Amino acid sequence: MKFLKTPSKARDILLIIVGTALIAVSINMVYDQMGIVNGGVTGIGIILKHFTAIPIWVTNIVLNVPIFICAFIMLGRRATFMSLIADLLLTAFLAVCPQFPLFGDDITLSAVFGGIIGGTGMGLVFLCSATTGGTDMLSALIHKKLRHYTLPQIMFVVDGVIIVAGFAVFGIKISMYALIAIFVSNKVSDALLEGFKFAKIAYIITDHGKEIADEIMVKLDRGVTGFDATGMYSGNHKDVLMCAVSKKEIVEVLDIVNKKDPVAFVTVHDAREVCGEGFVENTH
Repeated sequence: MKFLKTPSKARDILLIIVGTALIAVSINMVYDQMGIVNGGVTGIGIILKHFTAIPIWVTNIVLNVPIFICAFIMLGRRATFMSLIADLLLTAFLAVCPQFPLFGDDITLSAVFGGIIGGTGMGLVFLCSATTGGTDMLSALIHKKLRHYTLPQIMFVVDGVIIVAGFAVFGIKISMYALIAIFVSNKVSDALLEGFKFAKIAYIITDHGKEIADEIMVKLDRGVTGFDATGMYSGNHKDVLMCAVSKKEIVEVLDIVNKKDPVAFVTVHDAREVCGEGFVENTH
């Protein structure tokens, strides 16, 4: 995971190669085989192939040419260079990737694992501050002219039009599975971008901060940060403790707090990623 988070040109190229290969697998061996239209230029390619037998890679490169020309003019070379590399690689992988149903005729497995494979690929590309062109870049170009709309709103409309077209071509049932694939794909790509080190953050408001902190540090070997606070209703001094622990350790923290101060006020929050001593091994 540290490799994914450490920017370098070699890392970016490697991640884009792996990411675009996974996207191509999800399109050629899952989505196209099942008629799952998940938006984007490749979604248009799946629809056109259904009627014309034009390969998806051809549609991808043809539709992206005018988009990238506009992007170079409006956004500049630096902002589009990595995305151009990603799109060219995706086109190449779409051209060479085998075309057979990876999960047979099981539409449920195709929607779920197609989303996982494609979402992983998109997440790896996004980690390099790149896209595969298509509707993502088209939406960015539209946003330059329509500033009163947010980029997600524009992307929703653009991809929504393609998904609705998929409804008309492949029917409602298949399109419902397409929504599952889109949901799974977004969750997986978000997880790659935000991190996998899920943990819990406990905030403890107590009159016995020293005793609670000492036991957490000794028993769990976790650091604790203390703040001075004042109860606004009572006017009394309070200790506020903050502690990051793994999900399985939060139960022990609550047990310690309940034993030392049964009337302590505790809130527990999810932490998407936690880095530092105790969570990441020292590599020095």
